[in-house]
Amino acid sequence: MIPRIHQQGSNTLGLLHYLYGKGTHEEHIDPHLVASFDGMAPDPGRDPSVTKKDLQHLLDQPLSLLAVDQRPDQHVWHCSVRAAPDDPILSDEQWGDIARRVVAATGIDPGDGAGCRWAAVRHADDHIHIIATLVREDGRRPDHHRSGKRAQAECRLIEKELGLHQVAPGDGTAAKRATSAERHKAKREGRQRPAREELRETVRRAVAGATDEDEFFDRLAAAGLLIRKRIAPSGDLLGYKVALPDDRNKDDDPVYYSGSTLAPDLSLPRIRERWTLPAEAAASTDGSELGPPALPDVTGPAFARRRATTAAWQALLIIDHGDDGTAAAQIAAAGEILDALAKTSAAHTRAELREAAFAFERASRSHIKAVRGHDRALRQAARDLVHSGPALGRGEDGATTAMLIDMAFFLAIASANWHAKKHHSQQAAAAQQAAEHLRAAYQAAAAEPMSILRQRGHRLAPRVRQRQADLLHQVLPELAEQVAAEAGWAALAATLDDAQRAGHDPAALLTEAARRRELDTAGSISDVLVWRLRRSAHLLALPESRDGTSARGNRRTPSPAHSTVNDFRRRR
Repeated sequence: MIPRIHQQGSNTLGLLHYLYGKGTHEEHIDPHLVASFDGMAPDPGRDPSVTKKDLQHLLDQPLSLLAVDQRPDQHVWHCSVRAAPDDPILSDEQWGDIARRVVAATGIDPGDGAGCRWAAVRHADDHIHIIATLVREDGRRPDHHRSGKRAQAECRLIEKELGLHQVAPGDGTAAKRATSAERHKAKREGRQRPAREELRETVRRAVAGATDEDEFFDRLAAAGLLIRKRIAPSGDLLGYKVALPDDRNKDDDPVYYSGSTLAPDLSLPRIRERWTLPAEAAASTDGSELGPPALPDVTGPAFARRRATTAAWQALLIIDHGDDGTAAAQIAAAGEILDALAKTSAAHTRAELREAAFAFERASRSHIKAVRGHDRALRQAARDLVHSGPALGRGEDGATTAMLIDMAFFLAIASANWHAKKHHSQQAAAAQQAAEHLRAAYQAAAAEPMSILRQRGHRLAPRVRQRQADLLHQVLPELAEQVAAEAGWAALAATLDDAQRAGHDPAALLTEAARRRELDTAGSISDVLVWRLRRSAHLLALPESRDGTSARGNRRTPSPAHSTVNDFRRRR
């Protein structure tokens, strides 16, 4: 249940005309009162002898008793309360009780017998509007400071008592929601999302991995946005606004949104923080806390995805064991990875990855200040993803995409757990939602490469398969039976064999791959172990068959596949 305190106004009758009218899209049905300050207010919706002017006169009566110079300029208080889409339809009596509780909690009518006059109008199944005059019966002003937070707290109690959908409490760091007018406009113009949300997503993608203002604004322009910069008399850039070319107002002018209006962390000063290393980070020489130093440009999508997977693994360790500031920076930069991954994804994973990035946006902000600079490995990885271009979705590109999505899933789970420990309810829920979209994207990305790896596992000699099974029971005795029963066990056996042939100790690799506590959240433990082993052992994600032909068929694997992994090994 979402309460929203609207901007105060000065026209009681004008608001009543809207509440009792048909609505901008004739969406208002049967407008009528469900409650009022004394329970006896006239209802122009149900009583044909009553006019909206009668109700306005009653509500504004305490205002008219004051001298003109004592009357507040903005005396109209307006609050809407909306149920969740999956909530049952509430009765007028239930909505009336909700209205009385909200005005009491917010200080509009605290129950002392001299509160403000108010009325609650219902013109749809899922919400009500409360209108009040901000002058009490005794002539004083109401104490409605922080009425929004007070209304939110009361609605959380109402949800529990009525068994409604429970909304996670916020902390004021969420991006501003699209208004009802913006939503209706989007629907009218056939947009999937309101312009505000489209712009927020586009700007976030432009920020992902960008290293300076020129690159950021070049990306915005390349995405087709209209850009308006705010320049100081000194010539310094102070801020920016963006607009969709086809989003126009009634005068046919573009509708611009400033970065800070789109999201708190998209203002120009906040974006600049990503490009500036703190003094202690800049002075670091060994890079142990900051991750690997910046590397040359990547050679292709597969290499970019490998390096992003490694950076995500390092971020997991920091989120688990680092201080709050560095963990918050890793989580914020994880959002850039998801934005970049969605931007460069193949068609069969694009929708779920886009939804994952959209959901994780809420998880990337909290009141804990991110210590920038310690996130440069993830930000560099996001830049690599963008500059390497779109992945093909098959072969080594497709397999390394599955590898990265698998790691991104655990990064989202770790972020959800971190936020939950800090009691960041909305952020934890958003990260968990992103993880579910990543799980679906992984299933689409991994279907082909895992099928090929499983086929290779089934072709192993019986003695080799038995050796890998013995190794599994030796290293992971508590998980061995479960893993061996999974469809992905054959792929894991093939991967262990590949690691041994490459000169690695498969037992040590398996021990390291399994030590992460997030393993128990995986849909397939064997899948997770496959990708962790192939990453840590620097194996081709989709290897060649024994005769040197591609695992996808009888075509030769192009030599760049070898050079990609060898190049990755050298740069590590």
